[in-house]
Amino acid sequence: MELKKSPQADLDRNKSLFTLIGLVVVLGIVLTAFEYRASNDNIASLGELGDMAIEEEITPITRQEEIKPPPPPKPQVVEILEIVEDDVEIEDELEIEDSEADETTEVEVVEIEEEESDEVFQFAVIEDKPEFPGGMEALQKYLGSNTKFPEIAKENNIQGRVFVKFVIDKKGKVTDVEIARGVDPYLDKEALRVVKSMPDWAPGKQRGKPVKVSYIVPINFKLF
Repeated sequence: MELKKSPQADLDRNKSLFTLIGLVVVLGIVLTAFEYRASNDNIASLGELGDMAIEEEITPITRQEEIKPPPPPKPQVVEILEIVEDDVEIEDELEIEDSEADETTEVEVVEIEEEESDEVFQFAVIEDKPEFPGGMEALQKYLGSNTKFPEIAKENNIQGRVFVKFVIDKKGKVTDVEIARGVDPYLDKEALRVVKSMPDWAPGKQRGKPVKVSYIVPINFKLF
C-alpha cells in the first residue's frame, strides 16, 4: 500500500523560502553591525575634537609710561658782599719812593743777546740769497769745466741729470753735500766730488744776519 504525503506535511516545499529569510536576517545583522561601528567611530572622532585645546588670543596689556616730574632747580649761590667802613686801619701800608731821575742818577743798560739760530732757510724764501763767486754764469762754467764724465759710464752709454743738494753755511762754505736725485753710482759720485770742491760762496742773510741756506744744483751728464 503506497503512502501518500500530505502537502502540508512536506517540509521541502518551503525550504527555499526559509533559506531566503535566513539570508535576509543575516544580511540585516551584518549591516546593523557596520552601522553601529561607524557611528561609534564618528562619536570617537567628535570626542577628540572636543578634547582639543583652543588657543585664546591674548591681548597684551599696555601701560602708559609714567611721566617723571622734572628735578627741582639747583639752589643758586648768592655772594654776600661785606661792606667795610673806611676808618679801618691798614697795618702793612705800601711805601712808594720817589723814582724821578736827575742828572746824577746812573742808568744801567742791559744788553739782550740774541741767540744764534741754526735754522736752514730755503734758497727761494731767503731775503739776501747766497751767491757763487762771479754769479750764476760763473757757477755753470765751473761745473762744465770741472766735471769729468766717468769712463765706465761712457762705455755703458749711461747718461742723465744728477741733482745735488748742499747747505751754504754762515761763512759761505759748502756743507752737507748729498744726492737729491741720482742716475748711476758712478755719475752720482762724480757730481758729489765737483760740488764738494766748490769755492766759498757769499753767505745768505736774513734780516741782515748771515744764515744757513740750502741749495740744489743740477749736473747734466750727456754723451755727444
